[in-house]
Amino acid sequence: MKAFEANFDGLVGPTHNYAGLSFGNVASQNNQANIANPKKAALQGLTKMKTLADMGLVQGVLAPQERPDIHTLRKLGFSGTDAEVLAKAAKEAPRILATCCSASSMWTANAATISPSADTADKKVHFTPANLSNKFHRSIEHTVTGNILKATFSDSDYFEHHQALPSVDHFGDEGAANHTRFCHEYGEQGVEFFVYGKHAFDSSQRAPQKYPARHTIEASQAVARLHQLNAEHVVYAQQNPDVIDAGVFHNDVIAVGNANILFCHQQAFLDQQSVKAQLSQKMGGDFHIIEAPTELVSVEDAVSSYLFNSQLLSLPTGKTALVVPQECDNNPRVKAYLESLVSGNNPIDQTLVFDLKQSMSNGGGPACLRLRVVLNEAEIKAANAATFMNQSLFDRLSLWVGNHYRDRLTEQDLADPQLLIESRTALDELTQILELGSVYPFQQ
Repeated sequence: MKAFEANFDGLVGPTHNYAGLSFGNVASQNNQANIANPKKAALQGLTKMKTLADMGLVQGVLAPQERPDIHTLRKLGFSGTDAEVLAKAAKEAPRILATCCSASSMWTANAATISPSADTADKKVHFTPANLSNKFHRSIEHTVTGNILKATFSDSDYFEHHQALPSVDHFGDEGAANHTRFCHEYGEQGVEFFVYGKHAFDSSQRAPQKYPARHTIEASQAVARLHQLNAEHVVYAQQNPDVIDAGVFHNDVIAVGNANILFCHQQAFLDQQSVKAQLSQKMGGDFHIIEAPTELVSVEDAVSSYLFNSQLLSLPTGKTALVVPQECDNNPRVKAYLESLVSGNNPIDQTLVFDLKQSMSNGGGPACLRLRVVLNEAEIKAANAATFMNQSLFDRLSLWVGNHYRDRLTEQDLADPQLLIESRTALDELTQILELGSVYPFQQ
């Protein structure tokens, strides 16, 4: 049965702001306190989704989290009416309030790890929400993420949903931002590639010194077990600790893969030669590794331009496209490298450039915004049809954003009780548009 790689992009939520919450994410820290434009951010993301859908790719939409997260604020001791909870948090713990208002779920590459039915022993698509335990503002996402995934992929004949791993550092799991699946055909057995930052139970192994290693090998191994993967078709690789300390907080900031192509930086992995050899051996030939040399693209250039936080797409035409942010065009060295790449003798045929400035300013490029889900024809039919992008959904969501989103938001605005009302009203309507049912705490 023919299969496709579907991309499910996260809708930017109504509380999109620049609070600088992500230590280790250079863009997030550098743009702290800037004025955000949630409406523009959401429309930029929708434009990207619609463009790829118009090219014949399978494109879906994932709903954002409920923010401000009053439920979590109450768990932390803030009481009273919802407005009083916001006011007390703003006065007593403004940074905690900011974490409970983050719109970071827009980066659905972190939402979960997905294994397609061609790789799993029970021949179902497996989903494990990421616990994102290293950052508090993201560690509170996984329950609702699981609800949204179950509402999108609800048929238990085809889909198997797991709970997130224990929310402790030893099993820190950053989802598909550190996971890639290689294959020759989407519907055939592939090779699943898990990338981690450190060994949680073995302090003798190398680890970064400046910034945290958010993902452990123990988490990757646990997900592989849950997903019933064959060890002969799995490769584990450690991120280069030095590049984590340079701001490469996830593997998808330094490498991207799709089908039989790995596009990575020369310094992406620890013991890179061994990693490449393992992947080539398990792929069994016709596997292409495109390695950007440091002399042409420095790690700093890769981080600032998000060259590797791109999407490698197999187009219906048979061509391969690399989706990159506008920042790649703005960096002369990266732009020159991409021009030589496309004109050279390799499988990447073209680049597609998108303006994602609102997301980029918070540290998320094209790859951050999407969760890849390989589905065969029967699984696509079994998924929630209301979440697949088309002209009608694009028009409805564009109107929805226009009706509910602000075009200016600062960290100080997060305590505004009207923002909570606006956000809940918007999300309640969104669950009807996407036919999700009741997935948010305020709807229970």
